[in-house]
Amino acid sequence: MKTVTDIKPQRKGKDRANVFLDGAFAFSLSKAVVDHNRLVPGQMLTDSQIAELTTGDSIEKCRAAALRLLNYRPRSAAEIRLRLGSRFDREVVDSVISQLTARQLIDDFAFATFWKENRESCNPRGQRLLRMELSAKGVSQEVISEALQGLDEEGSAYRAAKKRERCLQKDDYDSFRRKLGSALRRRGFSYEVTNRTVERVWREARQIS
Repeated sequence: MKTVTDIKPQRKGKDRANVFLDGAFAFSLSKAVVDHNRLVPGQMLTDSQIAELTTGDSIEKCRAAALRLLNYRPRSAAEIRLRLGSRFDREVVDSVISQLTARQLIDDFAFATFWKENRESCNPRGQRLLRMELSAKGVSQEVISEALQGLDEEGSAYRAAKKRERCLQKDDYDSFRRKLGSALRRRGFSYEVTNRTVERVWREARQIS
């Protein structure tokens, strides 16, 4: 058993406190953990209680780090695990992911939907490339398939093509078809969708009925 002899707020970390056991500095904890456990000077702690406190503090820090990542943009569970895995124990990361998943702050389907909609709006991709990108983010194929249901690949290809049309206005048909087709295929559109889109944009640009 060890005795809590002092709890001092940190000067730099306003939300953290230094805990002293038996007159010597032992570890720091977030004030949230201190308050939650009603930690006060004079309290006796067993080794298991000390371990629970430090683990709880790690979870608190891990959760704060995860929320900062999520504040920037939605992320998959695998992304969070990868980003935090080098800083925290696996059990701590798993616990935080479970907590945030239960609160729907981590949701692979919502993330995949966000990714698809963002790409469609800003930088259209074909289904093949979208699948590759989401798979690289650790999203399961089942979730990817669900999120990509109803994807308007023809519309996405057309929007992507229109963004490049101006650069190709002076090209003849063969050059136009080669350059635009290559660009669309690099974005993951199928040959069928690419060919239809190239023909459509060429006809519209030349006002061919």
